Amino acid sequence: MNARTTSWLALIGLMTAILAATVAAEKLPTDPVGGQPPVGSKPSVKSLSDQVTYQRAFEAVVWSMPAMIKYGMRRGSIEIGAGDNVIMAWSGGATALLETLTPNNVTPYVTSTTNLRNGPVVLDVPKATDKANLFGQVADNWFITIADIGPIGVDKGKGGKILLTPPGYAGKVPAGYIEVKSPSYVLDFAFRSIPTPAGSPADAYALSKSIKMYYLSELPNPKPTKVIDPIKTRWSTLPHYDERWFEDLHEIINAGPTRERDKVMMGMLKHIGIEQGKPYKPSQKTKKIFRRAAIDAYYYMQQRYLTVEPEELYWPDRRWRNVFYSDPNMGFSWDYEGMLDYDNRSVHPWFTAIYFPNKVTAKPPTMYLATARDKNGKVFKAGKTYKLTVPKDVPINQFWSLTIYDMKTWAFIYTKEQRPGLSSRDIAKMKQNQDGSVTLYVGPRAPKGYKNNWIPTAGKALYMMFRFYGPKEAFYNKTFKLEDVELVR
Repeated sequence: MNARTTSWLALIGLMTAILAATVAAEKLPTDPVGGQPPVGSKPSVKSLSDQVTYQRAFEAVVWSMPAMIKYGMRRGSIEIGAGDNVIMAWSGGATALLETLTPNNVTPYVTSTTNLRNGPVVLDVPKATDKANLFGQVADNWFITIADIGPIGVDKGKGGKILLTPPGYAGKVPAGYIEVKSPSYVLDFAFRSIPTPAGSPADAYALSKSIKMYYLSELPNPKPTKVIDPIKTRWSTLPHYDERWFEDLHEIINAGPTRERDKVMMGMLKHIGIEQGKPYKPSQKTKKIFRRAAIDAYYYMQQRYLTVEPEELYWPDRRWRNVFYSDPNMGFSWDYEGMLDYDNRSVHPWFTAIYFPNKVTAKPPTMYLATARDKNGKVFKAGKTYKLTVPKDVPINQFWSLTIYDMKTWAFIYTKEQRPGLSSRDIAKMKQNQDGSVTLYVGPRAPKGYKNNWIPTAGKALYMMFRFYGPKEAFYNKTFKLEDVELVR
């Protein structure tokens, strides 16, 4: 092979190598798969920091709904001079001055709050008498019932000394006491004092005033329990859907303890300046974001609650929803294996109601049905008049009641008549239909001739709750059905 041939071969080899390198270079990707937004993307908002603050604040409102309601009751009690271990016993049915979620105006309430950081507390519950009995719940700071009181409660209706012990308590429990372990330091109770057929409201009030509450450390000579009657006092417990929500949330978080299920939320709260043991000092800019988040969360939960799922209806062909609609464990914590469903927890039931049993039994001793819609499925409108015909023979052992609330606050409506509801105990004063049924009217003005059958609304959008006390089998097996509410005008 001569020199010229060798040179040509070398040139061809070089060109082949260059071509191969060029082809290889053309096949290389320019970027890895993923790792950045699509080409041309930009942030959706001017300040991502503000957006994250809003998002975390919004979720914090939904997440903290039950705790906020419970804190509001404690805050309200302290504001009117009650507070830890002071018994608030209403001498009669509640009026609009009792500003809380969907209260009852028929049976008197008795309630109190306490802080177990000061040690175990004795709740001395009197036994039922032939004239009155107590029933209700003791609940932790997330409104989860830790003890039912009454015939199906820890005391079996026989009364007794309930010892409320704080998280991690390992001290001695005196003989004869019923220990109830609390997962939180702050807790409270709410009972109803119910007169028997042989009793009177005065008997019920006397029984509620005999409850005692004191710290275990006060034994053997505890100081007398202070009892106040707030029936003429404005007891404001409702949450503030503005920047004040987060002031109260800071207090809730500092009361502790933090539970395992809530650690992720604690990290989110830290980002927006709410942290255990740290001062709460949001800037004015942050307060404005908090205000917007709380307002939006209110409308979100309102919208969700007014959207009724089929499984919530007590009768498929009626508009009445089961207020005792529960989580998969037949409770109301929505905390079950693999999930804390705080979105459902916020509206079932804590956006509109308070105090529920630990578990729903097959045949609860009381049942509540509610509706925000008329017979045609239309949401009740402000300024309109509606009617409900209640049959003569409602299947109950005790009594029924219909109570009206403001759909914006879920509390009683302030009216000059101070009549938030009517019950079967009022039938003697009502105009009855020929078949013994009664037609109840709800609206801004009483229809002519039906003043005693009328519940005033002051022109506000209403929400109805029908309570069955001591339902009979016809209610449980659903052979009885309550009629839907009808628009009058």
